Parts: sequence; structure tokens; C-alpha cells
Amino acid sequence: MKIRKEVPSQKRPLLYYRTKEDIEAYRKKPVNLKLQWLEAQMEFFHKAMPAKAKKIREKLRQGEI
Repeated sequence: MKIRKEVPSQKRPLLYYRTKEDIEAYRKKPVNLKLQWLEAQMEFFHKAMPAKAKKIREKLRQGEI
């Protein structure tokens, strides 16, 4: 992974990117590990999601919206 010079957060845009090396390393990981990570992320976001957003999400899942 390449190391970047840090920029103060007030001037730094919110960007998310990965190098080709990062992507290749991810591709080499076992599928079950990737799925465990994805499940953990979904659980975290669901717990952090406001109640209103959860209601909207559920309506979308049920085809009401």
C-alpha cells in the first residue's frame, strides 16, 4: 500500500480509493472471508441506521415504494 502525505481534514475532500496492489490483494482473499466482512459491514450499518431510514428501507424491500 502506498503512503500518502497527510493533508489537514478541513482541506481534504472525502475520497475513497484503492491502488491496483490493494485490489489485487483483496482478490486473493478467500470468498468466505470477503462474505464475513460484508456481513459485518451490513450489520454495523443497520445498527447505526436511524429508525426512519430503517422504515424506508423495509418499505423498499417489500415493494411499497
